[in-house]
Amino acid sequence: MIHSTDSSSKSGLQRWWLAIRPRTLPAAMSPVFVGIAIAQTVKPVDPIPAVVILICAVLMQILANLVNDVADFQKGTDTSGRLGPTRVTQSGLLKPRQVWTGAIFTALTAMTGGIYLATIGGLPVIIMGAAAILSAVLYTVGPFSLEDHGLGDLFALIFFGFVAVCGTTWILAGTLPILCWVGGLTMGCLITGILVVNNVRDMDSDRKAGRRNIPTRFGRRAGEIEYTIMLLIAFLVLPAAWGLGWANTWILLPWLAVPRAYQLWHMMRTLPPEPGFNHLLAMTAQLTLIYAILFSVAVVFN
Repeated sequence: MIHSTDSSSKSGLQRWWLAIRPRTLPAAMSPVFVGIAIAQTVKPVDPIPAVVILICAVLMQILANLVNDVADFQKGTDTSGRLGPTRVTQSGLLKPRQVWTGAIFTALTAMTGGIYLATIGGLPVIIMGAAAILSAVLYTVGPFSLEDHGLGDLFALIFFGFVAVCGTTWILAGTLPILCWVGGLTMGCLITGILVVNNVRDMDSDRKAGRRNIPTRFGRRAGEIEYTIMLLIAFLVLPAAWGLGWANTWILLPWLAVPRAYQLWHMMRTLPPEPGFNHLLAMTAQLTLIYAILFSVAVVFN
Protein backbone atom coordinates (compact mmCIF):
# COMPACT_ATOMS: atom_id res chain seq x y z
CA MET A 1 0.00 0.00 0.00
CA ILE A 2 1.19 3.50 -0.76
CA HIS A 3 1.39 5.42 2.46
CA SER A 4 0.26 8.98 2.71
CA THR A 5 2.97 11.52 1.86
CA ASP A 6 4.07 14.09 4.44
CA SER A 7 3.34 17.32 2.59
CA SER A 8 5.57 19.36 4.91
CA SER A 9 8.67 17.40 3.82
CA LYS A 10 8.42 18.35 0.14
CA SER A 11 9.11 21.66 -1.53
CA GLY A 12 6.73 23.16 -4.05
CA LEU A 13 9.02 22.09 -6.89
CA GLN A 14 9.10 18.51 -5.60
CA ARG A 15 5.30 18.42 -5.42
CA TRP A 16 4.88 19.61 -9.00
CA TRP A 17 7.60 17.18 -10.10
CA LEU A 18 5.49 14.37 -8.68
CA ALA A 19 2.39 15.83 -10.33
CA ILE A 20 3.80 15.79 -13.86
CA ARG A 21 4.89 12.12 -13.50
CA PRO A 22 8.32 12.41 -15.17
CA ARG A 23 8.57 8.66 -15.75
CA THR A 24 5.75 8.91 -18.28
CA LEU A 25 7.38 11.64 -20.37
CA PRO A 26 9.59 9.33 -22.50
CA ALA A 27 6.33 7.93 -23.89
CA ALA A 28 5.46 11.38 -25.21
CA MET A 29 8.92 12.04 -26.61
CA SER A 30 9.50 8.70 -28.32
CA PRO A 31 7.04 9.03 -31.24
CA VAL A 32 8.30 12.55 -31.92
CA PHE A 33 11.85 11.22 -32.29
CA VAL A 34 10.56 8.67 -34.79
CA GLY A 35 8.62 11.31 -36.72
CA ILE A 36 11.65 13.62 -36.87
CA ALA A 37 13.84 10.80 -38.19
CA ILE A 38 11.33 9.95 -40.91
CA ALA A 39 11.02 13.62 -41.91
CA GLN A 40 14.81 13.80 -42.19
CA THR A 41 14.69 11.19 -44.96
CA VAL A 42 12.53 13.56 -47.02
CA LYS A 43 14.40 16.81 -46.49
CA PRO A 44 16.67 18.48 -43.91
CA VAL A 45 14.71 19.12 -40.72
CA ASP A 46 14.40 22.65 -39.36
CA PRO A 47 15.41 22.27 -35.68
CA ILE A 48 13.12 25.03 -34.37
CA PRO A 49 9.75 23.44 -35.23
CA ALA A 50 11.19 20.05 -34.30
CA VAL A 51 11.97 21.30 -30.79
CA VAL A 52 8.55 22.98 -30.53
CA ILE A 53 6.84 19.71 -31.49
CA LEU A 54 8.81 17.88 -28.81
CA ILE A 55 7.90 20.47 -26.18
CA CYS A 56 4.22 20.38 -27.16
CA ALA A 57 4.19 16.58 -26.97
CA VAL A 58 5.64 16.67 -23.45
CA LEU A 59 3.16 19.38 -22.44
CA MET A 60 0.25 17.27 -23.72
CA GLN A 61 1.43 14.35 -21.58
CA ILE A 62 1.76 16.61 -18.55
CA LEU A 63 -1.74 17.99 -19.21
CA ALA A 64 -3.19 14.48 -19.29
CA ASN A 65 -1.33 13.57 -16.09
CA LEU A 66 -2.53 16.64 -14.17
CA VAL A 67 -6.15 16.26 -15.26
CA ASN A 68 -6.03 12.56 -14.41
CA ASP A 69 -4.58 13.30 -10.96
CA VAL A 70 -7.18 15.84 -9.88
CA ALA A 71 -10.21 14.36 -11.67
CA ASP A 72 -9.66 10.85 -10.31
CA PHE A 73 -9.43 12.30 -6.80
CA GLN A 74 -12.62 14.32 -7.22
CA LYS A 75 -14.45 11.28 -8.61
CA GLY A 76 -13.29 9.24 -5.62
CA THR A 77 -11.32 6.81 -7.76
CA ASP A 78 -7.94 7.52 -6.14
CA THR A 79 -7.88 6.45 -2.50
CA SER A 80 -5.16 5.81 0.07
CA GLY A 81 -5.22 2.13 -0.92
CA ARG A 82 -4.13 2.60 -4.53
CA LEU A 83 -1.04 0.71 -5.66
CA GLY A 84 0.36 3.29 -8.04
CA PRO A 85 2.82 6.11 -7.34
CA THR A 86 1.79 9.03 -5.13
CA ARG A 87 -0.94 11.25 -6.54
CA VAL A 88 -0.51 14.82 -5.40
CA THR A 89 -4.19 15.70 -5.03
CA GLN A 90 -5.18 12.54 -3.18
CA SER A 91 -2.17 12.79 -0.85
CA GLY A 92 -2.77 16.45 -0.08
CA LEU A 93 0.47 17.67 -1.61
CA LEU A 94 -1.45 20.06 -3.87
CA LYS A 95 -4.99 21.35 -3.70
CA PRO A 96 -7.44 20.56 -6.52
CA ARG A 97 -7.59 24.21 -7.54
CA GLN A 98 -3.80 24.32 -7.85
CA VAL A 99 -3.71 21.25 -10.07
CA TRP A 100 -6.55 22.53 -12.27
CA THR A 101 -4.69 25.85 -12.60
CA GLY A 102 -1.55 23.97 -13.59
CA ALA A 103 -3.51 21.99 -16.16
CA ILE A 104 -5.00 25.14 -17.70
CA PHE A 105 -1.57 26.81 -17.84
CA THR A 106 -0.11 23.70 -19.49
CA ALA A 107 -2.91 23.58 -22.07
CA LEU A 108 -2.50 27.27 -22.94
CA THR A 109 1.27 26.86 -23.31
CA ALA A 110 0.78 23.86 -25.60
CA MET A 111 -1.76 25.85 -27.63
CA THR A 112 0.76 28.66 -28.08
CA GLY A 113 3.24 26.20 -29.56
CA GLY A 114 0.45 24.66 -31.61
CA ILE A 115 -0.42 28.03 -33.17
CA TYR A 116 3.19 28.38 -34.33
CA LEU A 117 3.17 24.85 -35.75
CA ALA A 118 -0.13 25.53 -37.53
CA THR A 119 1.57 28.30 -39.50
CA ILE A 120 3.81 25.56 -40.89
CA GLY A 121 1.50 22.56 -41.19
CA GLY A 122 -1.83 24.31 -41.77
CA LEU A 123 -5.34 23.10 -40.95
CA PRO A 124 -4.37 19.45 -40.24
CA VAL A 125 -2.21 20.66 -37.35
CA ILE A 126 -5.09 22.67 -35.89
CA ILE A 127 -7.39 19.66 -36.08
CA MET A 128 -4.83 17.29 -34.56
CA GLY A 129 -3.94 19.73 -31.79
CA ALA A 130 -7.54 20.43 -30.83
CA ALA A 131 -8.36 16.71 -30.84
CA ALA A 132 -5.30 15.93 -28.71
CA ILE A 133 -6.16 18.54 -26.06
CA LEU A 134 -9.80 17.47 -25.98
CA SER A 135 -8.85 13.81 -25.64
CA ALA A 136 -6.30 14.54 -22.90
CA VAL A 137 -9.11 16.11 -20.85
CA LEU A 138 -11.86 13.65 -21.76
CA TYR A 139 -9.59 10.74 -20.90
CA THR A 140 -10.57 11.32 -17.27
CA VAL A 141 -13.24 14.03 -17.18
CA GLY A 142 -16.92 13.81 -18.05
CA PRO A 143 -19.74 11.27 -17.90
CA PHE A 144 -18.16 9.28 -20.73
CA SER A 145 -14.50 9.51 -19.83
CA LEU A 146 -12.26 7.36 -22.00
CA GLU A 147 -10.58 5.56 -19.10
CA ASP A 148 -13.88 4.63 -17.46
CA HIS A 149 -15.30 3.08 -20.63
CA GLY A 150 -12.32 1.08 -21.83
CA LEU A 151 -11.32 3.47 -24.62
CA GLY A 152 -7.96 4.47 -23.16
CA ASP A 153 -6.10 1.83 -25.17
CA LEU A 154 -7.57 3.05 -28.44
CA PHE A 155 -6.76 6.64 -27.45
CA ALA A 156 -3.12 5.72 -26.79
CA LEU A 157 -2.78 3.81 -30.06
CA ILE A 158 -4.21 6.65 -32.15
CA PHE A 159 -2.77 9.75 -30.49
CA PHE A 160 0.56 8.50 -29.14
CA GLY A 161 1.09 6.41 -32.24
CA PHE A 162 -0.29 7.57 -35.54
CA VAL A 163 -1.08 11.20 -34.68
CA ALA A 164 2.25 11.84 -32.94
CA VAL A 165 4.46 10.19 -35.56
CA CYS A 166 2.54 11.18 -38.69
CA GLY A 167 1.79 14.66 -37.35
CA THR A 168 5.47 15.30 -36.62
CA THR A 169 6.53 14.15 -40.08
CA TRP A 170 3.78 16.16 -41.78
CA ILE A 171 4.80 19.40 -40.06
CA LEU A 172 8.49 18.94 -40.78
CA ALA A 173 8.35 17.38 -44.26
CA GLY A 174 4.87 18.17 -45.65
CA THR A 175 4.30 14.56 -46.67
CA LEU A 176 3.54 11.16 -45.15
CA PRO A 177 5.92 8.40 -46.27
CA ILE A 178 4.86 4.81 -45.71
CA LEU A 179 7.29 4.52 -42.79
CA CYS A 180 5.12 7.05 -40.90
CA TRP A 181 2.40 4.46 -40.61
CA VAL A 182 4.88 1.75 -39.63
CA GLY A 183 6.39 4.01 -36.97
CA GLY A 184 2.95 5.13 -35.81
CA LEU A 185 1.81 1.54 -35.34
CA THR A 186 4.93 0.48 -33.44
CA MET A 187 4.90 3.51 -31.14
CA GLY A 188 1.16 3.21 -30.57
CA CYS A 189 1.46 -0.43 -29.58
CA LEU A 190 4.36 0.09 -27.19
CA ILE A 191 2.71 3.06 -25.48
CA THR A 192 -0.55 1.12 -25.24
CA GLY A 193 1.53 -1.53 -23.49
CA ILE A 194 2.40 1.04 -20.81
CA LEU A 195 -1.29 1.65 -20.26
CA VAL A 196 -1.95 -2.10 -20.04
CA VAL A 197 0.59 -2.38 -17.21
CA ASN A 198 -1.21 0.43 -15.43
CA ASN A 199 -4.60 -1.27 -15.92
CA VAL A 200 -3.41 -4.66 -14.65
CA ARG A 201 -1.80 -3.05 -11.60
CA ASP A 202 -4.98 -1.14 -10.74
CA MET A 203 -7.39 -3.91 -11.71
CA ASP A 204 -9.00 -4.34 -8.28
CA SER A 205 -9.39 -0.65 -7.50
CA ASP A 206 -10.67 0.03 -11.02
CA ARG A 207 -13.36 -2.61 -10.59
CA LYS A 208 -14.51 -0.96 -7.37
CA ALA A 209 -14.64 2.37 -9.20
CA GLY A 210 -16.74 0.88 -11.99
CA ARG A 211 -14.13 1.25 -14.70
CA ARG A 212 -14.41 -1.00 -17.70
CA ASN A 213 -11.24 -2.01 -19.46
CA ILE A 214 -9.84 -5.33 -20.62
CA PRO A 215 -8.37 -6.47 -17.25
CA THR A 216 -11.44 -5.42 -15.23
CA ARG A 217 -13.83 -7.10 -17.68
CA PHE A 218 -11.92 -10.26 -18.52
CA GLY A 219 -9.27 -10.64 -15.82
CA ARG A 220 -5.53 -10.35 -15.51
CA ARG A 221 -4.87 -13.07 -18.07
CA ALA A 222 -6.60 -10.96 -20.71
CA GLY A 223 -4.36 -8.03 -19.79
CA GLU A 224 -1.29 -10.25 -20.14
CA ILE A 225 -2.47 -11.34 -23.59
CA GLU A 226 -3.07 -7.73 -24.64
CA TYR A 227 0.45 -6.78 -23.47
CA THR A 228 1.88 -9.72 -25.42
CA ILE A 229 0.01 -8.70 -28.58
CA MET A 230 1.26 -5.12 -28.32
CA LEU A 231 4.88 -6.27 -28.05
CA LEU A 232 4.51 -8.78 -30.88
CA ILE A 233 3.01 -6.24 -33.26
CA ALA A 234 5.71 -3.68 -32.46
CA PHE A 235 8.50 -6.11 -33.31
CA LEU A 236 6.92 -8.23 -36.06
CA VAL A 237 5.88 -5.25 -38.17
CA LEU A 238 9.58 -4.56 -38.80
CA PRO A 239 10.40 -7.69 -40.83
CA ALA A 240 7.05 -7.22 -42.57
CA ALA A 241 8.11 -3.71 -43.66
CA TRP A 242 11.44 -5.09 -44.83
CA GLY A 243 9.80 -7.95 -46.73
CA LEU A 244 7.39 -5.58 -48.46
CA GLY A 245 10.28 -3.43 -49.63
CA TRP A 246 9.34 -0.39 -47.53
CA ALA A 247 12.73 -0.34 -45.83
CA ASN A 248 16.13 -2.00 -45.98
CA THR A 249 17.63 -4.34 -43.40
CA TRP A 250 18.43 -1.43 -41.07
CA ILE A 251 14.75 -1.44 -40.10
CA LEU A 252 15.46 -4.58 -38.07
CA LEU A 253 17.76 -2.63 -35.73
CA PRO A 254 15.08 -2.31 -32.97
CA TRP A 255 15.23 -6.10 -32.65
CA LEU A 256 18.24 -5.43 -30.42
CA ALA A 257 15.63 -4.60 -27.80
CA VAL A 258 13.93 -8.01 -28.04
CA PRO A 259 15.76 -9.44 -24.96
CA ARG A 260 14.49 -6.51 -22.87
CA ALA A 261 10.98 -6.96 -24.28
CA TYR A 262 11.09 -10.67 -23.35
CA GLN A 263 12.18 -9.76 -19.82
CA LEU A 264 9.25 -7.39 -19.44
CA TRP A 265 6.83 -9.94 -20.90
CA HIS A 266 8.00 -12.45 -18.31
CA MET A 267 7.58 -9.89 -15.52
CA MET A 268 4.05 -9.13 -16.67
CA ARG A 269 3.17 -12.82 -16.40
CA THR A 270 4.78 -13.44 -13.01
CA LEU A 271 4.71 -10.27 -10.89
CA PRO A 272 1.83 -9.86 -8.45
CA PRO A 273 -0.16 -6.63 -9.03
CA GLU A 274 1.51 -4.69 -6.23
CA PRO A 275 3.65 -1.53 -6.08
CA GLY A 276 6.45 -3.55 -7.75
CA PHE A 277 4.36 -3.20 -10.90
CA ASN A 278 5.38 0.47 -10.93
CA HIS A 279 8.88 -0.68 -11.87
CA LEU A 280 7.47 -2.69 -14.77
CA LEU A 281 5.57 0.39 -15.93
CA ALA A 282 8.75 2.50 -15.89
CA MET A 283 10.70 -0.22 -17.67
CA THR A 284 8.05 -0.46 -20.39
CA ALA A 285 8.35 3.30 -20.92
CA GLN A 286 12.13 2.86 -21.14
CA LEU A 287 11.69 0.08 -23.69
CA THR A 288 9.56 2.45 -25.77
CA LEU A 289 12.30 5.08 -25.73
CA ILE A 290 15.03 2.56 -26.58
CA TYR A 291 12.94 1.19 -29.43
CA ALA A 292 12.24 4.71 -30.72
CA ILE A 293 15.94 5.59 -30.75
CA LEU A 294 16.87 2.37 -32.56
CA PHE A 295 14.00 2.86 -35.04
CA SER A 296 15.13 6.45 -35.67
CA VAL A 297 18.71 5.35 -36.34
CA ALA A 298 17.43 2.64 -38.68
CA VAL A 299 15.33 5.14 -40.61
CA VAL A 300 18.24 7.55 -41.04
CA PHE A 301 20.30 4.74 -42.58
CA ASN A 302 17.36 3.47 -44.68
